[in-house]
Amino acid sequence: MKITILTLFPEIFHNFLKTSIINNIIKNKIVNIKIINFRDFSKDKHKKVDDYQYGGGGGMVLMLQPIVDAINEYKTKNTKVILLTPQGKTLVQKKVKDFSRQKDIILICGRYEGFDERIVNYVDECISIGDYILMGGEIPAMVLIESIARLLDNSINKQSLDVESFDNNLLDYSAYTKPINFDNYKVPTILLSGNHNKIKEFRIKEQISKTKKNRPDLLK
Repeated sequence: MKITILTLFPEIFHNFLKTSIINNIIKNKIVNIKIINFRDFSKDKHKKVDDYQYGGGGGMVLMLQPIVDAINEYKTKNTKVILLTPQGKTLVQKKVKDFSRQKDIILICGRYEGFDERIVNYVDECISIGDYILMGGEIPAMVLIESIARLLDNSINKQSLDVESFDNNLLDYSAYTKPINFDNYKVPTILLSGNHNKIKEFRIKEQISKTKKNRPDLLK
């Protein structure tokens, strides 16, 4: 998979790309991640990429030209162009799985007051990571990259993906390890029984119970 990130702050990604599983999958050439500063595509002599908005209002708006030129430079016929914006559809695991099947993705990270609205004519999809506002699209891009990367072949142990939160609209079951008794909080006895059918049944019931308690919206 190839992922191209369009951003005004490439340095934000430096440590992220050198850490843990992301670092490993880059080294193993499972994914190729390229970071592009779209300021480099500005035709302004001062490399300006933003301007005041028509109609008045606070905040500067990102201009189309640098971003569109950067898209055109790296886009191919197989590229999925994703705009990271609070106005996008909320990212869910089903969508992450869809993205993980793509071969080539461009992620566009915004800043300031946001994008010139006409940017939607140059992207395939708009994605939000939640109903809150950040300084820019770099952290959402990291969220998307990490959620996609762990699903790619040979990135992590496949057994870790067998049962996860949001599969079948349920949260994951609780996990326990040593010691059996910690501060009088004990591991459920059934998990120590060795009866795998009973353990599976217990975990399914727990998934349903936890989802009802913590995320009833998923069951709707």
